[in-house]
Amino acid sequence: MEEKDFAAHLTATMTGSALTMLIGVGHRTGLLEAAARGPATSAGLAERAGLHERYVREWLGAMVTGGIFTLESGQYTFPPEHAKFLLGETASNLMPSLLTLSAFTGILPDLERSFAEGGGVPRSAYGPYLETLGAKTGDSWKHVYREHLVDGFFGAVPGLKERLTAGARVLDLGCGTGNAITVAARAFPASRFTGLDINASVVEQARETAKGLPNAEFAVGDAAELTGEFDVITAFDAVHDQDRPDVVLRRIRGALNEDGLFFMVDTNFSSHVENNVGNPLAALCYSISLMYCTTTSLAEGGAALGAMWGTEQASEMLADAGFRHVSVLDSPRPQNCIYACRP
Repeated sequence: MEEKDFAAHLTATMTGSALTMLIGVGHRTGLLEAAARGPATSAGLAERAGLHERYVREWLGAMVTGGIFTLESGQYTFPPEHAKFLLGETASNLMPSLLTLSAFTGILPDLERSFAEGGGVPRSAYGPYLETLGAKTGDSWKHVYREHLVDGFFGAVPGLKERLTAGARVLDLGCGTGNAITVAARAFPASRFTGLDINASVVEQARETAKGLPNAEFAVGDAAELTGEFDVITAFDAVHDQDRPDVVLRRIRGALNEDGLFFMVDTNFSSHVENNVGNPLAALCYSISLMYCTTTSLAEGGAALGAMWGTEQASEMLADAGFRHVSVLDSPRPQNCIYACRP
């Protein structure tokens, strides 16, 4: 990249960072929702949102020049084809991810200290920043599950939907707030679903999310101590965050029936940096991995695989855990792939 091109690249990077912060402001102040109701002047939008016009006017300047809004004859418009990526109860809405990424800025001093002193940033440190910026645990995946879990994810594995329809004993490892189990339990009433998570507070949220579903239950526990007997074990974006992933994978293998299936959804990248050059999602995922996955694992003395452990290392670890048949399949999301693993 030539010098002038790199300067332009850095300017675009800074612009994206600034716009990310201001989009979050628009979310929390209600400006995005107000703008989605139709074109308005800066004064009209300020009145609609109950805010001071001078602040709204400058914010709108950033939104227009940043390509988020349009401006014509003094009227600012939030185009519907843009709004669907920042508003609404759909999988297209990137706002939960944007808010989470913004919240990570709060732990940067602790992360920088860890560079020099070792250790890491514990998961508990993120809570106040996530709450302040309006990010909610589980929101990034909630609508993805609702729209894509049954046909997109489960449907990618031949015979899995039929097995769940007939009735299976299913464990969701690292279930979080229970959104996946809630969707699956409704879709497959003959199957029995158990969610396991080490975080007691999110397990309580999961119980509330799945309230009224007779075939869903939840438990607090460490995946590294997993026992039981299941037909299907699922893990959505959870294995790379385990402190002892090798132990967890062996426990999963031990808890599966001989004709069972381990259904693992994880990141769809290579284990080797050079193979990820040119992938438009790679830099973002490396950044998230550093600011959360890697450092939270190191805080617990864990393996720190990080989100970018890659398909090569994942396949090797699955084989070492005793899975002799592993298929890597496409998922409905380009940043994720599906591992269908059988003993």
